[in-house]
Amino acid sequence: MIARIALPILIAIVLSDLYIEWHYRNSRFLNTWKARLLWLVPGIVMTVYTLVLTFTRNFVPGDIAWIELYMMLVGILVWPKAVFAAFSFAGLMAKRIFHWRRNWGNYVGDVFIAVTLAVFFYGMTLGPRQFKVRRLDLSFPNLPASFEGYRIILFSDAHVGTFKDGRRSLLKRDVDSINAQRPDLIAFTGDLENIQPSDLDDHIAELSSLRARDGVFSVLGNHDYSDYIRASKEVKDANEQLLRLREKQFGWHLLLNEHVVLKRGNDSIYLAGTECKGQDPRPNRADVPRSMKGIPQKAFTIMLQHDPKAWDEDILKWKQVMLTLCGHTHAGQVNIFGIRPTMFSYKEDYGLYEHAGRFLYVTSGICGLVPLRIGATPEIVVITLHSHP
Repeated sequence: MIARIALPILIAIVLSDLYIEWHYRNSRFLNTWKARLLWLVPGIVMTVYTLVLTFTRNFVPGDIAWIELYMMLVGILVWPKAVFAAFSFAGLMAKRIFHWRRNWGNYVGDVFIAVTLAVFFYGMTLGPRQFKVRRLDLSFPNLPASFEGYRIILFSDAHVGTFKDGRRSLLKRDVDSINAQRPDLIAFTGDLENIQPSDLDDHIAELSSLRARDGVFSVLGNHDYSDYIRASKEVKDANEQLLRLREKQFGWHLLLNEHVVLKRGNDSIYLAGTECKGQDPRPNRADVPRSMKGIPQKAFTIMLQHDPKAWDEDILKWKQVMLTLCGHTHAGQVNIFGIRPTMFSYKEDYGLYEHAGRFLYVTSGICGLVPLRIGATPEIVVITLHSHP
């Protein structure tokens, strides 16, 4: 995981320290070698920490606390230096161009650091503890009358390995909130684990307690395939089979490119679920034609898929699919004034989307590998279906 962001972090460490050493070497704060060394120690520590995590055997260490500590130290030791250096350098250039008496970039940088640090610490502490129940009412002309008022609970991206220590009670809160809605059906759209099935061991009771009239149905997410550990194919396959077994033990119905029929009296609708679409270099395991095989042309169908990119690319061509439910994006985990990082890589990255009377909902999920949430509140979604002429 850290390998993806290691280069910009290392560049920020080096450039900010070089700028401060160059520009402030004669200041009273850095006029001795001891003071300079003390100033450089955080950068040295973070460089070593970054390199260790970059070359760790797996995508993340077995104990997620090492990643959380790393993110906190980046916020405390790397970010303030880098931001101050950037604003100070920009202010220095402006001072020379406009012949100002002061470097105003230093003052602007200090304010920006204070504000962003406050937001960052909120995102790492209080943000992941927020929770909301979002409610949607969706109407369809072809929904059988017996399914009027049918209630579906969508939740996704549990990443239960992150629910440790002081956060363990949060998963129970989420599960209790789901059961309190008394749903007809519970849909989970993937990423139950972080990197391996052992993440689930401490949460068997909570995950087994989910209840719905027609049951709990699930699909796999990218984290559920053990692609994030360096191991033999045999070990990875065994992990995947163990995860499937765990979900069965929970009483969940895992849909692997297949569908089930849901009945109310003489009426019926279909629930299909595909494996994770996947993005290069990971294989695309989704097989929509297989999951739809045998579903009548005019049948009302709900599709579960982890990755929302599948909606445009694979699902919309199937006219029977009226509602698609996805997760994966976590709403970017940062949503400031409606701007989310996932908006730049996903056409549909969060919320409700509609195409010719057919709907997609992409949920922000309830957790993440790294428990950072700023404005992208963890959620469950209560979707009530309605029929109309």
